Amino acid sequence: MSIHSHLSKNWILKAAASDDIFDHLAEEVKQSSEKCYKDEMIVRLLAQNNIRSKSEAQEYFKPSIKGLNDPMLMKGMQLAVDRIKKAIDNQQNIRVYGDYDVDGTTAVALVYSYLRNFTTHLDYYIPDRFKEGYGISRQSIDDAAEKEFDLIIALDCGIKSVELIDYANEKGIDFIICDHHVPGDVIPKAIAVLNPKQTDCEYPYKDLSGCGIGFKLIQALDRVLGNTLKIEDYIDLTAISIASDIVPMTRENRILTYHGLDIINQKPRPAIQAMMESGAFRKPVKANDLVFRIGPRINAAGRMDRGALAVDMLIDQDLSNAKGLAAELNRNNSNRQHTDRDTFTQALKMIEEDQTFKDKRSTVLFCKDWHKGVIGIVASRLIEIYHRPTVLLTESNGFAVGSARSVPGFSIYEALSRCSDLLVNWGGHQAAAGLTVRMEDVELFTQRFEESVAGHIDPTLLLPSIEYNLEVPFTHLKEDFCRFLEMFSPYGPENLKPVFVTRNIRPVFPPKVVGNNHLQMAIGTSREDYQNAIGFGMGHMIDRISTRDHLDICYTIEPNEFRGKYELSLQLLDIKHSTEAVPA
Repeated sequence: MSIHSHLSKNWILKAAASDDIFDHLAEEVKQSSEKCYKDEMIVRLLAQNNIRSKSEAQEYFKPSIKGLNDPMLMKGMQLAVDRIKKAIDNQQNIRVYGDYDVDGTTAVALVYSYLRNFTTHLDYYIPDRFKEGYGISRQSIDDAAEKEFDLIIALDCGIKSVELIDYANEKGIDFIICDHHVPGDVIPKAIAVLNPKQTDCEYPYKDLSGCGIGFKLIQALDRVLGNTLKIEDYIDLTAISIASDIVPMTRENRILTYHGLDIINQKPRPAIQAMMESGAFRKPVKANDLVFRIGPRINAAGRMDRGALAVDMLIDQDLSNAKGLAAELNRNNSNRQHTDRDTFTQALKMIEEDQTFKDKRSTVLFCKDWHKGVIGIVASRLIEIYHRPTVLLTESNGFAVGSARSVPGFSIYEALSRCSDLLVNWGGHQAAAGLTVRMEDVELFTQRFEESVAGHIDPTLLLPSIEYNLEVPFTHLKEDFCRFLEMFSPYGPENLKPVFVTRNIRPVFPPKVVGNNHLQMAIGTSREDYQNAIGFGMGHMIDRISTRDHLDICYTIEPNEFRGKYELSLQLLDIKHSTEAVPA
């Protein structure tokens, strides 16, 4: 069996910029003294990102804080600011409330950290994933009423909590909702609702994270509280939420992440310093580290223990305390990884034993014993293998609760909306959602979800494919080019790390398998001219590759600078035997 047939992935060349865009940009930067603009590949990548001028390129490479939008443009912002100021002035009790995931906990830490400069009548509340579930809970409102809270600021949740906000109003508790999820047909009757996705909200950027909306709130609030805001004290948390919540890495999100990463690397808060030390990873921290190292540790608190533990750590100003909390999060994360592996193995077995699975366009699995905190992660891993919209369900408090994940280009939110009559509770966005189903409706939901996906998905979205930016000759893979590429970061949705294809190169030494089934190679034109490459999870391919083979590779470039030495490694995404004529 050939490598190509084993993987059967399509390599799709990303649409190039129009000749007009490229020619105009190339002409503008032609006289520039900056070396990056002398590299045609870099200019082509900029044009591919719809960068049309040198000034746009400079803003893209070095995003300015001045590019942030005026927070007062967001619908409801003046009402929110006025209500919070009234609470502070009158010494009313304020509760900062947020979801238990990384976006919610960073948002709570951010708003709480800001408000504690102005009032002591303040606390925070993270619902228990297992007892209360996602979003605003009735239990939390009862608790707030009992403790005489006047105002609750809800972050990363609440946009669909219509009845619960009515209940809070009856209890005399005001709500400000800061949410970025898609609103329903009815908006809750809160004092203010901050959500750019409201159809009548004219805020110019719609893709903020929940914590991002919290950041806009304190930006606006600071204008009436004395302009004391030190942006560096909060923008790091915003960057973590943007990267970890997988929102578009464009415009305002990219500005916040760019500067947030700078703060994390230059002057990390005690919690981040503690996580870096306990996780044994070094600077420079990149967006990828936020997604795969810092984010999972923060998330582990809500998945395995209590989400408030993450907030405890993020707001702690003492490094020794933060280290103790970070160690606890590390233990939670290790437990999460173990549970994740077990659940993944069980899910694979269920799919393999289902004779009807091969004809389906979706995956829906239910097991009453699965851990509620890991099913979203496992759903994402199943998509990497089977490439189908996926829902995993487990039993909690007499209901089937679950996480849904989608393939790129297909809205899981819309797929669930077509089954909404079977859902007790649900919410989310295009790529991910949470849901609750009555136990007796699980089988019917499985059927209806399959119909919802099959009737609306473009079949090509079910085929594994890799979109690449450019075909690059091996001779171009030098240090300067790779350093220029780093200027395109931070990466994320809609600003993905560039993917390249290089053809007709070969392993110059015998490949080997390292670690947990990773393929390690040195590939190039000779034993004197090669680059190191690694294919994670691709160890099964070793028997199909020899030093006699000429290969086409699809990859990203991973720079590494350690102790003054700069190296680059190719992270392989796919390999095929070359079909082009090989020079003699």
